Amino acid sequence: MHEKKATEVVAALIWRGQEILICQRPANKSRGMLWEFVGGKVEPGETKEQALARECREELAISVSVGEAFMEVLHEYPDLTVHLTAFHAAIEAGEPQKLEHNDLRWVAIDALGDYEFCPADQAILGKLAREYAK
Repeated sequence: MHEKKATEVVAALIWRGQEILICQRPANKSRGMLWEFVGGKVEPGETKEQALARECREELAISVSVGEAFMEVLHEYPDLTVHLTAFHAAIEAGEPQKLEHNDLRWVAIDALGDYEFCPADQAILGKLAREYAK
């Protein structure tokens, strides 16, 4: 078995007060209707921070300032392996729009368990709960 190269992906943990922004994947995409943090693939020649800023522009029509990395996750899906880096981020301009997602919600950390997330996000959810839940 040859080692599949992991796809570099990034996700933004965008806060508004005590709530964090979560996005529901469109039904027609892989892992459709599951919840996730906004983000996507890192394109060749981009830094992770640049990729995250671009994805937030493309998917939510917002400008963000990307902060420090929160954690990294390596997850194997049946169709791909992702190396996911989650960053703290703050909205500098704009209000999140549903350009690509089925739904957007601002959710308190202790309510995240009410949503079905993509499997790669589970470790991030666990760390968020440990560090931020009331």
